[in-house]
Amino acid sequence: MSEAPLLEAVKERIAAAAREAGRRPGDIDLIAVSKTFEAADIRPILDAGHRKFGENRVQEAAGKWPGLREEYDGIELHLIGPLQSNKARQAVQLFDVIHTIDRPRIADAIAREMREQGRSLGLYIQVNTGEEPQKAGIPPADTVEFVAYCRAELRLPIRGLMCIPPVDEEPGMHFALLANLAADSGLEGLSMGMSADYEIAIRFGATAVRVGSAIFGSRG
Repeated sequence: MSEAPLLEAVKERIAAAAREAGRRPGDIDLIAVSKTFEAADIRPILDAGHRKFGENRVQEAAGKWPGLREEYDGIELHLIGPLQSNKARQAVQLFDVIHTIDRPRIADAIAREMREQGRSLGLYIQVNTGEEPQKAGIPPADTVEFVAYCRAELRLPIRGLMCIPPVDEEPGMHFALLANLAADSGLEGLSMGMSADYEIAIRFGATAVRVGSAIFGSRG
């Protein structure tokens, strides 16, 4: 089994953060963000036994993951980047979990493709907690209503909410907001926290953290 010391260090920090928050480490999913990394960079992490990975782009993922899935069993692939409706079919074919349902048109497209393909994916709604104009996501004030639409009208299996806090603001306030919105929506899943702040996210109840550079090292 290949060594993956950075991966093991992240797992240890997740476990420590969970225990400090009075939580069980096993309740937190670690999604290794492999965007921009080639299959050769990903194999050591797979060889170490890790199976949950995140990608930002459908086309990039399509170029490397089908081959890796032939080599390794049990891979769970997460789409953590923005999704265009014209990529919905390929996304539903390729991914197991989508974290970026961010508007009705995308929700409608995913629901249609899941019905046509007979697939059931884990789904998160992306919330623009900082209400940044350049960032995707449902406004906080519209989140509960949008969750209800996705579940009642589209019958989508919404697992939880996801956010990416503004880079120049304290992430904890955004994680707390997301947790409150999830509770108001009757959802338990919280996809929040990246390499720089995943320990803070765990303190606020994250159930999935998306960690890239802390596992793979710097890109390029």
